[in-house]
Amino acid sequence: MMQSSKFSLSKAILFSVFIPVILISGACGENKATSPGHGGTGKKMIIIGFDGMDPNILKRLMAEGKLPNFKKLSESGGFKPLATSVPPQSPVAWSNFITGMNPGGHGIFDFIHRDPENIFPYLSTSKTKSASKIVKIGKWVLPLSPGKVSLLRRGKAFWEYLSEEGIETTVFRVPANFPTTDDKARQISGMGTPDMQGTYGTYSYYTDEDTDKFENLSGGKVFPVDVYKNRVRGRLPGPINTFRGDAPESRVDFTVFIDPENPVAKVSVQDEEIILTEGEWSDWIRINYELLPHLQKAGGIVRFYLKEVRPNFKLYVTPVNIDPSNPAIPISTPKDYSGEIAKSVGLFYTQGIPEDSKALSEFVLEDGEFLDQTNIVFGEEQDMLGYELERFRSGLLFFYIGRVDQLSHMFWRTMDPNHPAYDSASKLKLVIENAYVEMDGVLGRVLDSIDGDTTVIVLSDHGFAPFYRAFNLNTWLKDNGYARLTDDTEGEFFQNVDWGRTRAYGVGFNGLFLNLKGREFKGVVEPGDRERLLDEISGKLLSIRDPKNGEQVISRVYKAEEIYSGPYLKDAPDLIVGYNRGYRASWETVLGSFPGEVLRDNKQKWSGDHLMEAALVPGILLSNKEIRSKNPSLSDLAPTVLEEFGIPKQEGMIGDSIFKEENPGKN
Repeated sequence: MMQSSKFSLSKAILFSVFIPVILISGACGENKATSPGHGGTGKKMIIIGFDGMDPNILKRLMAEGKLPNFKKLSESGGFKPLATSVPPQSPVAWSNFITGMNPGGHGIFDFIHRDPENIFPYLSTSKTKSASKIVKIGKWVLPLSPGKVSLLRRGKAFWEYLSEEGIETTVFRVPANFPTTDDKARQISGMGTPDMQGTYGTYSYYTDEDTDKFENLSGGKVFPVDVYKNRVRGRLPGPINTFRGDAPESRVDFTVFIDPENPVAKVSVQDEEIILTEGEWSDWIRINYELLPHLQKAGGIVRFYLKEVRPNFKLYVTPVNIDPSNPAIPISTPKDYSGEIAKSVGLFYTQGIPEDSKALSEFVLEDGEFLDQTNIVFGEEQDMLGYELERFRSGLLFFYIGRVDQLSHMFWRTMDPNHPAYDSASKLKLVIENAYVEMDGVLGRVLDSIDGDTTVIVLSDHGFAPFYRAFNLNTWLKDNGYARLTDDTEGEFFQNVDWGRTRAYGVGFNGLFLNLKGREFKGVVEPGDRERLLDEISGKLLSIRDPKNGEQVISRVYKAEEIYSGPYLKDAPDLIVGYNRGYRASWETVLGSFPGEVLRDNKQKWSGDHLMEAALVPGILLSNKEIRSKNPSLSDLAPTVLEEFGIPKQEGMIGDSIFKEENPGKN
């Protein structure tokens, strides 16, 4: 999963995924899904996706007797490492799972893609299109045609085949599925779902302390406030108001009344009043942003967290999430499914990655406060899982939980003495281990709910490794003469690149592109020189040694045509860089910046990762049915599901059922 430290990944996402108000106005495009059918074979199957669960950690904890339900499942059907995608990034990996294809078939190669017409980065999984017809009346802009949010993942999802056969199917928060597919499967969108500002999640923080330390934030906004007569006034930012010609950010005013003696405050926002003590989270609060006076509003939901009343005032507010009970844009299929869930279990986080790791990285939330926030998320997930298990009678249920992934990203530093950010005094050394134990409890709940006719599969999209050192790929390309700059500034979004003298550049976490003539907008590399140049760069990358310890930094480099197949191979990076364990692309290089040094220690709280060589971070696979494949991979799961329901493997799928005798594994 993705998060930014210094440079704003959310900026790139904002340009591609922001929610035009024309969509909020109700012109959201069609979604023809109806309630799922109840036909099919009567077969029952439950798949639980635990993002980021690592086979080595799982094996150790099972051996220590700490995961009885995982051990029970492994003894009934098997436990094997699951080959992840190349590269091992969540949207790529889950797209392999969903389609049974590799990136050449589904078109998702990284968290971040680039437009060869301008080399500008954008989020790989979805895009928005504004209204093609508008009318301007003074300062107002009114849409005459609908806007649209489109899913960029190609290939057919396995549940679409199930729906066509009338098999009841529920797909809960699988990544790379926003917007949800238009079929009869019940779906709640997952990773890739934006907040109301169109980002992966932009928090707000209000304080009267010195805000200089919060410069260069990427994940949120800090608002300086004054405490006057025990009162604080603030404005909560919302969606861009594209009904206005100048497209301002919409705002909602709120007031905080501070108790003069006790560590208590009352937040008053619109028609709501919330009393909080220091260290307390509010429930979900509905917020309505007025876009057209008396005519059009956009509603979202937030939680307030009162960090401190005095000596400094500190108030954190979550990103404004899409309200599942009345979504501004569809986040489910059918459209009212999210409202059904909210009515049954309460409001819930709808943004694709709900755990606010950015607020932790940027020292707005402390470790314990972040854990409290993730516990809120996990509580909601358990309620929703319970709701679905209670009514599961036939067909397929897929349920996703990202807790292990997010906690492994943020707390690896607490358990690894070799990490540059390790704190020997930390009291949080068992956070990741405890997350595995919690997932064992989730699994136990699932196993207790099934009968003997239900097939259960548990999997993860990738494993985990330490993130010790950050590698600036674009800086390395510059230092080795493959990229040239117009000046010596680090820049961002390739703003200072001399394209007339640049032969190669990096975009995303693992991708390297040639500046190819006829493809890039200012390409200089002749197509006939492509192979020679790729071999040259690959050899040099593999020879890089870390001057700090002599370690090989990059353990493998792939040419796209060697590992991908399908109609979207043409969109792939020319090279996919597989970093050695402990190394990863820096945040800056992902979006086209050129920091001064090639390698540096990672001293951030984001301390564990998986964006490395795929063979180093396999996922997990367990089932209560014998796993007969010797080398299972993510692309085997779609054919497995279809075969279980009597549907043949479809054209373009590269895997085979894991319950068959032999499978070579596909990435």
